[in-house]
Amino acid sequence: MNANDFEKYDGLIFDCDGTLADSMPLHYVAWHVTLLRYGIEFTNDRFYSMGGMPSAGIVRILAEEQNVVVDPPRVADEKEAAFTELIVQVQPKVAVCEIAQQFHQKKPMAVASGSGRDIVQRQLAALGISDLFATIVASEDTERHKPEPDVFLEAASRLGVDPTRCVVFEDSPLGFQAADAAGMDWVDVR
Repeated sequence: MNANDFEKYDGLIFDCDGTLADSMPLHYVAWHVTLLRYGIEFTNDRFYSMGGMPSAGIVRILAEEQNVVVDPPRVADEKEAAFTELIVQVQPKVAVCEIAQQFHQKKPMAVASGSGRDIVQRQLAALGISDLFATIVASEDTERHKPEPDVFLEAASRLGVDPTRCVVFEDSPLGFQAADAAGMDWVDVR
């Protein structure tokens, strides 16, 4: 990734998990520990295919598929609590964080994530990059989630930038679909 490649955009939008923060392995540990208590299987491949989806939605889908009766919001809260304990271990995705640092105060930037605001804010703080972004759009800010474009469209709106003049930094196929649906270019940071 070369910073010059992004000069043509008016706004930069970053996913958090797996994009700014190398947090996906920690999320998987939290999922595994939590779902094991309920007898729900969640393979590594399936986990990555559902990246960007809110936690309660993931629980709902997996429980239905595996005929397990659970309270999805409660299980999602347990998973988020398990992840919160691991946040101190989160590491940056250096190349992506460097792009954000290079454009700080030069272009409007947002974080747009399928995670909850508290989780996103804690990760950005752990990485020491909270002050780089004008706004955070989290799962509670939109009714529809990736692959729907709402999170990215809301970020562009808050930045005051035409969505077609934004680029999204993302690590998941659902996020790529959401960026396409928003009319935005995107960069696969994997």
